[in-house]
Amino acid sequence: MVTGWIEKITGSIEQKKRYRQYKARTEKLPANYRAAIEALDRYLMYFGAITDGDTMVSMLEDLADLFEQSAAHGTPIRAIVGDNPVEFVETFLQNYAEGQWINKERKRLIDAIDRIADNAP
Repeated sequence: MVTGWIEKITGSIEQKKRYRQYKARTEKLPANYRAAIEALDRYLMYFGAITDGDTMVSMLEDLADLFEQSAAHGTPIRAIVGDNPVEFVETFLQNYAEGQWINKERKRLIDAIDRIADNAP
């Protein structure tokens, strides 16, 4: 029981393993791709507010896939992220909305108002 609680706080061993593999993959990228993915990673960690460890690791793995494939094909960084990297990363993040804390809070608010409205005279 304690182990389950600790894993909820710190993430599972499997999540940590996958995250270390993601970091190792990004270290192998050419310098400009590595710098770009590190910048996106930092933004996602602060802005993304993903509360589900599996969702976060899956998102980062998908980002690594994109950058590995782009590096292999010689795709320029701007062709990947476009002229507005914030727009790119926020659009990318929308694919993982189920793990964002704000979406959970939005649902909680909607459910609370629905319950109140349904019970109101």
